[in-house]
Amino acid sequence: MHNYKLTIQYKGTNYAGWQIQKNVTTVQQVIVDAVKQITGQSVNLIGAGRTDAGVHALGQTANFRIEESLDLYKFKHSLNSVLPYDISVSDIAEVDHDFHARFNAKKRSYFYIISSAKSPFYHDFSYTLNITEPNFIDRANRLLETIVGEHDFASFSKQNPDVNSYVCSVYDARWKHSGSLYYFFIEANRFMHGMVRAITGTVIEAVKLNAPDNYLLDVLAQKKRGASGMAVPAKGLFLFKVKY
Repeated sequence: MHNYKLTIQYKGTNYAGWQIQKNVTTVQQVIVDAVKQITGQSVNLIGAGRTDAGVHALGQTANFRIEESLDLYKFKHSLNSVLPYDISVSDIAEVDHDFHARFNAKKRSYFYIISSAKSPFYHDFSYTLNITEPNFIDRANRLLETIVGEHDFASFSKQNPDVNSYVCSVYDARWKHSGSLYYFFIEANRFMHGMVRAITGTVIEAVKLNAPDNYLLDVLAQKKRGASGMAVPAKGLFLFKVKY
């Protein structure tokens, strides 16, 4: 049995997220169907992260096991030929049999793009929002410093009765600015459902309200989704990288 790891890019606009679901088109299902078309076999494709509907990826990783040995160059070329224009496999490698794309991941990172000026070229990949607050980057980053570390992120997550813990370790969280574009980057060991979009929206609102630097800690302490701010639209969010 051979185990293959894929690095995948996709535009999430036309998909109901990564994970296979009934009666909707998902990225995972499209790739599984493409692999079957090429190999004749149905595989269990395991993704590192379950991105939501409309979310994009530059560095999603996944693995599947199959009996036959694949010619990696030919298989990658064939897979990309079969896949639609908005899904691409950028790399494929054979890995140890026990490698698991989700459980072996140590760190995951996302970034979110805000466009402060209307642009047809960024429409599908950013949230258009005119940021006028002076020193927005400095003020936002002071707020974010307080959530770096291990915290319960229930206040920034959609509630799920099947989730036993909302504790995540955040390693980095910061905003950057270039021209009319604002970028929010965050890296953690795991992410809860809707977490990045909720943090992004809450920070934007907190800066507008001139909230104190410990505002996010107060939100975390309440451990309920209603304590945080709006969730920004999915189209500006990218799964950037998975580290093992």
